[in-house]
Amino acid sequence: MNITSKYQHTNPWPDGKYPQVLFILDTCNSFEQNLLQGWIEHHRLPEGAVAQTVCIDLSDDHRSIDSVLLVNALALPIETVVAPLRIAWLPSQESIHSGPRLRDLIFGDPRHPKPRRGRKILKTEPQRMHLLSGKPDSVANLHARFELHHKTDNGDTQRDFADFVARQASVVLDLAERRLQGGRYKVPRHVAANLMASSSYNDALDTLSTESGIAKAQLVKEAKSYLAEMVSRPSMFWLDVYAKFNKFCLGLGYEAEIVCDQEAAEKLRQIVREYPSMLLWTHKTYLDGMVLPKLLYDNDFPMPHMFGGANLNFPGLGFLLHRSGTIFIRRSFQDNELYKITLRHYVGYLMGKRFPMNWAFEGTRSRLGKLMPPRYGLLKYVLEACDATDARDIHIIPISISYDLIRDVEEYATEQTSHGKGAESLRWLIGYLRSLTRPMGKIYVDIGEPVVLNKAPDPDDRLALSKIAFEVAVEANHVTAITFPSLATMSLLGAAPKALTEKEVVADLNALLRWANARDIRVSKDFNLTFADHIPSLLGIMLNEGIVTLYDEGPEVVYGIGLNQHAVASYYRNTVIHFFVNKAIIELALLKASENEGPSALNIFWAEVDQLRDLFKFEFFYAPTEIFHQQIREELSRYDEDWQTLLSQGTFAFGQLLNRMTPLVSHVTLLIFTEAYSIVAALAARMAYSETLVEQACVADALKLGRQAYLQRRINSEASIGKLLFNNGFKMLQSRGLTDAGEPTLAERRLKQSHQLRDLLRRLDLIRAIGVASRGS
Repeated sequence: MNITSKYQHTNPWPDGKYPQVLFILDTCNSFEQNLLQGWIEHHRLPEGAVAQTVCIDLSDDHRSIDSVLLVNALALPIETVVAPLRIAWLPSQESIHSGPRLRDLIFGDPRHPKPRRGRKILKTEPQRMHLLSGKPDSVANLHARFELHHKTDNGDTQRDFADFVARQASVVLDLAERRLQGGRYKVPRHVAANLMASSSYNDALDTLSTESGIAKAQLVKEAKSYLAEMVSRPSMFWLDVYAKFNKFCLGLGYEAEIVCDQEAAEKLRQIVREYPSMLLWTHKTYLDGMVLPKLLYDNDFPMPHMFGGANLNFPGLGFLLHRSGTIFIRRSFQDNELYKITLRHYVGYLMGKRFPMNWAFEGTRSRLGKLMPPRYGLLKYVLEACDATDARDIHIIPISISYDLIRDVEEYATEQTSHGKGAESLRWLIGYLRSLTRPMGKIYVDIGEPVVLNKAPDPDDRLALSKIAFEVAVEANHVTAITFPSLATMSLLGAAPKALTEKEVVADLNALLRWANARDIRVSKDFNLTFADHIPSLLGIMLNEGIVTLYDEGPEVVYGIGLNQHAVASYYRNTVIHFFVNKAIIELALLKASENEGPSALNIFWAEVDQLRDLFKFEFFYAPTEIFHQQIREELSRYDEDWQTLLSQGTFAFGQLLNRMTPLVSHVTLLIFTEAYSIVAALAARMAYSETLVEQACVADALKLGRQAYLQRRINSEASIGKLLFNNGFKMLQSRGLTDAGEPTLAERRLKQSHQLRDLLRRLDLIRAIGVASRGS
């Protein structure tokens, strides 16, 4: 294919009648300029048309556009049509399959070859060169849009208009090139220039200047430095580099294909294309930030922008992340109004252009496996941006990211009982990646139903913000899939310290699966019809890691939790315990009511349900009270429609009801939380009423008392010893007015709380014993 045939393939001249055409040639060298000029000249001018050309390099977002030549060229009749042209270069098939290579970093992006390299490509691989024309528009239409949305105070309207036209040319050319290169390469261009020229941003600066007394010119100068710091500068090349980096990191230990429902992914594509969107994901490991970008890149989604913590902005990784969509923001800027305004309008600009924002809504990695309380900070900033730009139909999509095994869990187990985590650095990153080189199974991404807002709430409405965050958290929990490791650890922890035969493990898993399937809970495809035939292989990665042990020298193979691995195993179990919390509360409340037979049993049952709900309110997300009560009724009705009558008949009727409620789950769901709370309550009960329980000292003392209690087997699980558990135990006491010094009755109330938790542990032990006995029978 020669260049002439390339010219014949498409016509750069706009359709229709017009007196004059201004061609904007997006070129960075004379070689590309000559190719585009030849393309224009190859086709005849339409009758009566006059043509001009202006060459501008629109490729580098780091430099301001040199639009001096365009200023004079735009002094044309308003009927003049502006037609942008560009040459696009595709990578070779080898490069597409391999991704960016070291030589690309040395010799440059194959999509932007130097003239010598471009001539060689055109000679040997002409199919890689494409002539592109962006959608043309008239000077009149461009003027109208400029006057509607742009405002500056530099007094040079002609130059501002020329800059605007150049940026518009860049937009339409990028759109044409995306059809060729792929939707994953949709990136925002010339962001800082667009913001500095926007009417809404300039109005905000005018208001701040008036209120603060600072000259607007000074604010503009400072704002430019903020934009240079925060604006991400992605490009096709660096997106490819980042995708290859993510693929490499995740491929060290995980299977290549991320498990995700393709129908849900396509629905997500439509949402992010049509609405301002936020993708909020659960956070369990440093790798989470790679999983969603990889999934979206592999499915040709537009690149999502992600908020990054300053802890990851170190040399090497920070450079890559900044060029692949990460927005690094300062840790603290509450008193810097200009920074807040700039961030707000930057985020609003991205949302308006349909670039989805994404971040971990928990704000930190979950150290226990279950969902952490949402952090409101970033959600508040983004919703403020939506409010400032009057965004409508805002879609917030909860996304659950799960793994068979997680390398970070070992670190969490140590961190919860001793020292904190170390600082991140390039040296740390290399060590972390090395630790991933062992089989860890699959990665699962589950996409929830969006939380849709007609418009952003008032920025000062904290209640509305908390409700939105709560809805996101509940939906993220709802769509989390039950994986084999999560259910297997739940079974084995429920029996610990006893080991289970393979037959008992299968029976446990089948009982839990029947329960989950009856409630339409998502279950991973590992649990197919033949999973029972593959237990050794399914448990293989946990056996290799020592989380699960196997003994096969007796008549039967038995499995158990590995030595000192209860905290690690609990992490995987905790990823799905939210599904079982209501049932666990029912079991404990039923047992308490059965010990008080008679007409008052029903009242005792509901009082205990509400008491347990309140006791663990810092651990789990519940539905509002009325809906929660209805959920409890519906669950009990599954076992006996006449359960309320049975409650009044005492222990015998309780036994009948409990026999129908297999599998029993309260001991494996709530034990570690109850044991941890009992340690904290015991510390408070030893104090005089005039003494205040201080959180930091409480946690430190609880770690010591918890270790002693475990060695004396006054608590059953080593997983019950942890800083976060003790922190929440302290919050529970604080919420009940049991931490601060007070009246003499305080000592009695503290002791009563301790006794209540000990009674709860007694009931958990009894239910565990019933479960063991029923397994044996």
